[in-house]
Amino acid sequence: MADTPIAVVTGAAQGIGLACAEALTEDGYKVILVDIQDGVHEAAAKLGGVGMVCDMGDMDAIGAMFDTIEAEHGPVSALVNNAGIAMPGNFLDYDLSAFDRVMDINLRGVFVAMQRVASTMVANGIEGAIVNMSSVNAQVAIPAIPAYCASKGGVMQLTKVAALALAPKNIRVNAVGPGSIDTEMMAGVNANPEAFKMAMSRTPLGRAGTAREIGDVVAFLCSKKSSYVTGETIYVDGGRLGLNYVMS
Repeated sequence: MADTPIAVVTGAAQGIGLACAEALTEDGYKVILVDIQDGVHEAAAKLGGVGMVCDMGDMDAIGAMFDTIEAEHGPVSALVNNAGIAMPGNFLDYDLSAFDRVMDINLRGVFVAMQRVASTMVANGIEGAIVNMSSVNAQVAIPAIPAYCASKGGVMQLTKVAALALAPKNIRVNAVGPGSIDTEMMAGVNANPEAFKMAMSRTPLGRAGTAREIGDVVAFLCSKKSSYVTGETIYVDGGRLGLNYVMS
């Protein structure tokens, strides 16, 4: 087993995934950044990490990716399942192929990656950590993103299942549920003053979160500082889920 622990972060070419990779690098991990975009190589180079291109909606590709990682770098100590898509659409005529694509990346891919990494952790006696990216939309819903909401609710429950299954092996599994975070996914809202005002009206702290604020929570959950935390979803949402009225 390598002296430097290895962390894999999916969806890491930009935004939250890249921030997670930065935080884990600072914590001493050798980070392997995974994304469907070729830009992941440039992002990894800046961090001194390794970039790999993989479609996290392709279950065979996920297996092949971990084969390569294990052969070239060693077993993984921390996994961050961050890759995800939304694909908005009207509920009444939402395309089933779009629904399936979202579920493949956001939920099936998460399960396959967890299963594979956990099996390797068990085989190597690694007391590792897995962090899945959920969302406030696991608890509250937006009608224009039905598949996304369903997938993130699934991630929340799958996190609990995996935590219970892997606790006897001292492998911890948690999730993070971001609220409104200043990333590419929020770019359209940021560009529209009225939409931004509406989003902030339901965020008590009155601002969008940063990708690094999510990355730091993920790093905490991968560290020994959270050694008695498993099966939890930590919502990093500026107080949004606790709000029962729209702020002025």
